[in-house]
Amino acid sequence: MRKLWIFLLLAMVACAPKAHETVGKPIGDNLMRYARNIAVYEKDYGYRVDVICPWDTTLSLGSYAFVKDTTKPVGQEVTGILKVPVSAVVSFSATQWAVFLRLGEIDRVKGILEGRFVTDSAMLSLLAQGKVYDIGTESAADIERMIQLKPDALLYSPYFDGNQGGLNVVGAVQFPFADYLENTPLGRAEWIRVVGMLAGCEDKADAWFNEIETRYNALAGLCAKVEHRPTVFSDLAFNGQWYVAGGKSYMAKLFADAGADYIWKDNPSSGSVPMDAETILAKAQHAEYWRVVNSQPTAMTYATLAKENPVYPLFDAYKNRKIIVCDILPTGYFEQSQCEPDLLLADFIHFFHPELLTGEWAGYQPKYYHWME
Repeated sequence: MRKLWIFLLLAMVACAPKAHETVGKPIGDNLMRYARNIAVYEKDYGYRVDVICPWDTTLSLGSYAFVKDTTKPVGQEVTGILKVPVSAVVSFSATQWAVFLRLGEIDRVKGILEGRFVTDSAMLSLLAQGKVYDIGTESAADIERMIQLKPDALLYSPYFDGNQGGLNVVGAVQFPFADYLENTPLGRAEWIRVVGMLAGCEDKADAWFNEIETRYNALAGLCAKVEHRPTVFSDLAFNGQWYVAGGKSYMAKLFADAGADYIWKDNPSSGSVPMDAETILAKAQHAEYWRVVNSQPTAMTYATLAKENPVYPLFDAYKNRKIIVCDILPTGYFEQSQCEPDLLLADFIHFFHPELLTGEWAGYQPKYYHWME
């Protein structure tokens, strides 16, 4: 279990796209304001949706027509045409079906991958009732079941060396849902709007994202001019290597917006960077805070960390009891956090600058992170 979740975490960072400036407004006719792996253009028939290759932004993963008015011609060569709202989709990631769920459009989701790792009670109930089917894993998906579900679209997670050719027999439009490859919190969250387009509830999705945007930017504004930015580093060793988030990554952006000084902020990478323990210790030994994630069903403690690796107790953050931990299973981190960057940011501000959380944030209790015991 732990190795799988660590792999997923590494994938979310290692496959991150090249850094882009976050502008907070549409670029030209593109309706997206923060997401940089997708461009959406309003057309007479609905929307043209271009998914940009995260590993080479001069290339495309496909151009799709989301058709609301079938009387209007698409008028261009596209990778796939989807009549929206879609009636049935198969979702390859919790970051997709969780949005359908919160928009009240979960009836459109007929199948999901990795049902054994679901923690959301509503989705667990749907799986138990047979209203949503678990179609296995990405490497061993139940193709026959997918064919039976007759989905309009397969919302898959693109990988650098991935090959989706085996899904062609399903007969559905394969749409690359590259949300997890965005390297800013608001960029990832803005894919809420894409689900809104697929489900035919754009206004509801836009209103939800606009609220997230307002709250996130207000919180980041509180920390913009803090005088003291506490130093912080992240993650644990894995198979003899320590993979740290680059200075242009999603996590680095969260730390910066929370008023912290990320140890590797000057690293030019937006992906994960492998380092040995000696390098980590030399750079991060005196950092004030340490952020980690726990994929085990049991609590991660200072005692368990010490047993796991003799290097861990050498860090000041360990000695001073300044380790911040996220228990990903009970918090539903992978299912919810991408759509709650404002709460993730508030969590970190709670630890780094609690005095700033006043007004509507007074008395805020973190949702995803807590002090390690």
